Amino acid sequence: MQTNEVTPGALERRIDMSVTVADIEREVETRLKKMSRTVKMPGFRPGKVPFKIVSQTYGPQARSEAIGAAVEKAFGEKIREQNLRVAGYPRIEPKQGAAADVLEFSAVFEVYPEIALADISGKQIERPVLAVGEAEVDRTIEILRKQRTTFEAADRAVASGDRVTIDFVGKKDGEPFQGGTAEDFPFVVGAGSMLPDFEAQVQGVEIGASKTFDLTFPAEYQAQDLAGKTVQFEITVKKVEAPKLPEVDAEFAKALGVADGDVAKMREEVKANLEREVRRRIQAQVKEQVMNLLLDANPVEVPKALVETESEQLAANARQDFASRGMDVSKMPIEPAWFADQAVRRVKLGLVLAEVVKANQLHAKPEQIRAMVDDYASSFEDPAEVVKWYYSQPQRLAQAEAIVIEDNVVEWALKTAQATDKAVAFDELMGNNTGR
Repeated sequence: MQTNEVTPGALERRIDMSVTVADIEREVETRLKKMSRTVKMPGFRPGKVPFKIVSQTYGPQARSEAIGAAVEKAFGEKIREQNLRVAGYPRIEPKQGAAADVLEFSAVFEVYPEIALADISGKQIERPVLAVGEAEVDRTIEILRKQRTTFEAADRAVASGDRVTIDFVGKKDGEPFQGGTAEDFPFVVGAGSMLPDFEAQVQGVEIGASKTFDLTFPAEYQAQDLAGKTVQFEITVKKVEAPKLPEVDAEFAKALGVADGDVAKMREEVKANLEREVRRRIQAQVKEQVMNLLLDANPVEVPKALVETESEQLAANARQDFASRGMDVSKMPIEPAWFADQAVRRVKLGLVLAEVVKANQLHAKPEQIRAMVDDYASSFEDPAEVVKWYYSQPQRLAQAEAIVIEDNVVEWALKTAQATDKAVAFDELMGNNTGR
């Protein structure tokens, strides 16, 4: 056997290999003899099939297996000899024009990139800071009230926040257009389910009254035949319902899970949950900064094979997600290519993080994993069952371990880089738009 290596690209490698036909034939005969001891064929007892018949029947299979094993062995020896880290699977290509007594092949594959980690001691990281006080609890309770809004009939003109029921007909160039007509159509004014200009025209209209107005669709509107076009709508208001927020009382507390309706206890639980969510969001924002910092500081070329595998996995996850929602994924093909950019980022980040973890001994400790699982489980009604659920499956525990490792990297980065605290507003951190 002979091998010869050339390097056609930064991460791509090619290994040329030759295997003697004599070695292959010996291996084929060994395999056939072993097979003949147990093979079953009509008219013969097990193990009594003539070797010639076994050879005629199973010879091609044995030869294919022997060649595959010989190539795999030659490839493995060369990889170990060169200390190469193979990314993905090699592509085996037969070579033409070889001598009669040898079979020649080429293995084309990619290797993992060599990463020399950059110094991040001069990099900046901003750590959001928010102390949860009574004002934040009040804001959260207000949000919870709005989520439980009910509506009651109102004998007046439409106002923002009302739930209205209307008939409407939309016409383009004097003709009704598809999707532009509806009867008894309900929506909440100001909730954003309709175009802002449409909602503005509905406000102030009395029950039973009609109104005709022009409306220009945004240039980026999803329906191409309407994007940027001016149409005419005629609406009739059939019902107006005013919003009614629940009182913060015992019934409200019970609706939030406080069995005895104690409002003070409800506020304590809201505060505890809010503190947990604030902590989670701050951690997420800091983690995103750290990951971006590491990617920017350590540019790395990624193996195409790893990106393809990651793209396929992301596509599979999307299909599973859609299927879990009752969607027929056969009618909406999801292509791995759609996730290429996301896959590249994930692969780069995985390679860089692996080097950071190895270089700084940031592997997850068992007690860290348990603490993370316990913290997550604490928000459930039966934390012990959640902990048991995690520890009953290695795959679930591996997910927890991955999160702990990322947290370890974040802590290391905060100590290594220039981390500064920055006060952040409640609504900014929580992503709330509660002003309307």
